[in-house]
Amino acid sequence: MVAETTSPAAGSRRKGSIAASLFWLSAGWLIVALVATGFLLTDLYSRALDTSLSETLDFHVESLVGTLLEAGDPLSEDIGLTDPRFGRPRSGWYWAIRDADGVLYNLSTSVVGIDMPVLMGPADASGRRSAIMDDAFGTRMRVVERTVTLAPKSYQIVVTGNLSEILELVDDFRGQAFIVLGAVGVMLAIMSFIVARIAMRPIDKLSAAIESVREGESVAVTGTYPREIAPLAEEVNELLRSNAQIIERARNQVGNLAHGLKTPIAVLRNEAAAKKGALADVVLAESEKMSTMVSTYLERARLAARTSVVGKKSDATMIMLRLTRVMRKIHPNVTVAFQRPDASLPWFRGDEADLEEMAGNLLDNACKWSKGQVGVRLDAERGDTGTMLLIRIDDNGPGLSEDDAQKVLRRGVRLDEKTPGTGLGLDIVKELVDVYGGNLALKRSALGGLLVEIRLPTARLGGISKPASA
Repeated sequence: MVAETTSPAAGSRRKGSIAASLFWLSAGWLIVALVATGFLLTDLYSRALDTSLSETLDFHVESLVGTLLEAGDPLSEDIGLTDPRFGRPRSGWYWAIRDADGVLYNLSTSVVGIDMPVLMGPADASGRRSAIMDDAFGTRMRVVERTVTLAPKSYQIVVTGNLSEILELVDDFRGQAFIVLGAVGVMLAIMSFIVARIAMRPIDKLSAAIESVREGESVAVTGTYPREIAPLAEEVNELLRSNAQIIERARNQVGNLAHGLKTPIAVLRNEAAAKKGALADVVLAESEKMSTMVSTYLERARLAARTSVVGKKSDATMIMLRLTRVMRKIHPNVTVAFQRPDASLPWFRGDEADLEEMAGNLLDNACKWSKGQVGVRLDAERGDTGTMLLIRIDDNGPGLSEDDAQKVLRRGVRLDEKTPGTGLGLDIVKELVDVYGGNLALKRSALGGLLVEIRLPTARLGGISKPASA
């Protein structure tokens, strides 16, 4: 059996963090940009090495053409290149001179155990061909071939360069580039996190200023803010001013109306009391009801005026200690056990008289309905909306069914007409709880009777309950 009333203000929900969103967005973009940069740099480096290799091979071809024309004989021992790589077998650096039929006339000492590649396809205007091929040892080579005429025959000069070495250099460069870019990315991510936190400081400052207003430490949002959020601070202040004016105007109107009705109602009551008969009894009864309603609305206006004043904090422990002592004197046959909380219990964010009225009504009801045992406990409960002050009052009385628990929360409803009271106490408690944004719950007590739980807001900066014994 649970009957609970919750504050209608609990409507907004938090959704992530702007600073975290900015950080992850910038980090994701940095990852994409740095990976793309790494591949781009690797491709540029590969192209540069390949171009350098092609230029080197063209230079060697021109050198061989020059020595061939100077020697006038493809078999001359004067034909050769000074690059030592052409002297190492399996180096991937080879050269050869052959005729159109493929007959070799001269070659480098590095040509051992391989056949010089034959290029197919058309040549350019200078008789040059180029291709990428593998030798018999699996070495990838760039091959350049040029046709030169030495009367009465034409000869093909073939020069190859080791392309596998370039590919290995590119792989090494790619690995080093990504290591360096990764380190740069980490530094940029840290910088973006710091920038996001710095950029969010004005919002944190605005949030703290609004919290100060809510906690009662200030009546308006103060401070200077960047032009992007300065209008927000101004709108909040304007909303506070407008809300205060609306509350004040509504409270005055209710108060004026209630005060205006008190005199006519009093006249009706006096006149009806002086007369005898059924009509007089009806007028007197209805006048009593109207008087009760006027008093109730005046009480509501008083509550609105009191709770609209910000900046009030109350020591819940001291208030409950005082109330338990009073209840022990009023109900000497009832044992009221107060479980004292630890010293870190937060204070109630509200008026002391309001907390006394809420807790006093509930304690008095518990003592009236109990069979001699009432328990009181204070706790701090953490939830999605922050820390709440939890007041538990239970008894060993008859308790309430679920239907009865719903009924007693209605204004003026009394389940037992024999017990003294107006039936408005629990309704006033419920209204005060709603005004403060808390909630009220009626449950089954472990003592066998009724357990009443009230959750109320806590003060952010409050005193600490002094050690005391009940």
